[in-house]
Amino acid sequence: MNARAATDSAATPSLDAHWMPFTANRAFKRAPRLLVTAKDMHYVAADGRRVLDGTAGLWCVNAGHAREPIARAIAEQAATLDYAPGFQMGHPLAFAAAQRVAALTPRGLDRIFFTNSGSEAVDTALKIALAYWKAKGEPERIRFVGRERGYHGVGFGGTSVGGIEANRRQFAGQLLPHVDHLPHTHDLAHNAFSRGQPAWGAHFADALEALIAKHGGHTIAAVIVEPMAGSTGVLVPPAGYLERLRDLCSRHGILLIFDEVITGFGRLGAPFAAQFFGVTPDLVTMAKGITNAAVPMGAVAVHRRIHDAVVDGAPGGIELFHGYTYSGHPLACAAALATLDLYEREGLFARAAELAPYWADAVHRLDGAPHAIDVRNIGLVGAVELAPRDGAPGARAFDAFLDCLEHGVLVRVAGDTIALSPPLIVSTAQIDEIVQAVADALRRVA
Repeated sequence: MNARAATDSAATPSLDAHWMPFTANRAFKRAPRLLVTAKDMHYVAADGRRVLDGTAGLWCVNAGHAREPIARAIAEQAATLDYAPGFQMGHPLAFAAAQRVAALTPRGLDRIFFTNSGSEAVDTALKIALAYWKAKGEPERIRFVGRERGYHGVGFGGTSVGGIEANRRQFAGQLLPHVDHLPHTHDLAHNAFSRGQPAWGAHFADALEALIAKHGGHTIAAVIVEPMAGSTGVLVPPAGYLERLRDLCSRHGILLIFDEVITGFGRLGAPFAAQFFGVTPDLVTMAKGITNAAVPMGAVAVHRRIHDAVVDGAPGGIELFHGYTYSGHPLACAAALATLDLYEREGLFARAAELAPYWADAVHRLDGAPHAIDVRNIGLVGAVELAPRDGAPGARAFDAFLDCLEHGVLVRVAGDTIALSPPLIVSTAQIDEIVQAVADALRRVA
């Protein structure tokens, strides 16, 4: 089938059978928004319009779309070794990919467990934390601490420690027990229109001390946070907040997990946010940019002392009863290796760091846009938060999303926040185009 025939075929199926994720299905199927091809910084919609990607897909296409070296690596691997079992067997690419990822992770976090998504990575990290404390002879450490407005995927573990209420409501009463949540750090009265990290708010980390006093630090297995909360609308950590959280966890022997599914692989101008902020956790979850989203893949980077406690502490045989059919899938590993090569060859992490000041200036031009109550940025991430319409929260931002799309720019909406996170190959002219599209949309929907 040639490319034109494939496009025509993709444009004609019924929409009924596909139950879409995180989508208002009835509304979408009345007025579908379909993308049919992509290249570098642009999608092409079903009606032929070029759409500038202001969101790197879903925070994941860091090197731009349909990059030839990644596509070639996947195709060659599919023709060579399409699948190999990962239980009691292995293939060289999985070990090579783990070694390459470990070369980028924070010091000491050099044991890599592969998954297929960020959701699976989070549930894996939580299981590893429990296994670690059992191996250490502290099985009473069963509590987890997440954070309000946190997003950690859609597994039962990730939903439990996550703090976006809409994601939890349908499953109330059936989530993990022994979970508490820290307060989120977003306070418009003190940190609205901050550039980079807000100066106010480090004290929000001290809520962990209250939980330690309530339950006893000896009962808490791990604290899990996003260094920068993305899916909830880009919440940037206040200066000193992550450092204080790290200190509290260290003093009470609690594991600290950074969910870097969004911030990993250059989004902030460093391999991981841990390096950007100078705070080293005990485990890091990742996905998205690890393969440039070309093949689903996730991973957990685990500190060697945690790995060794679980592996060396087992009596024999299987040390961790956990894994996935597609852990370290050959195609995903090929995509990861090609992606990491591309990041290095094109210097994309350094490029993101170099673009960050220009990006900050551009995003903050939205200060003063109609109904904008906050503009915030960090690395190559930005957001403009809008005052909600009376009785219709989220409607104003969604209308702006539709307007931007109609005028050829894709943005992301979380409630009444418009989030921006372009591929790291974005040009300054394209940054201006993205920001201008948002400004124009906000005027039109005001």
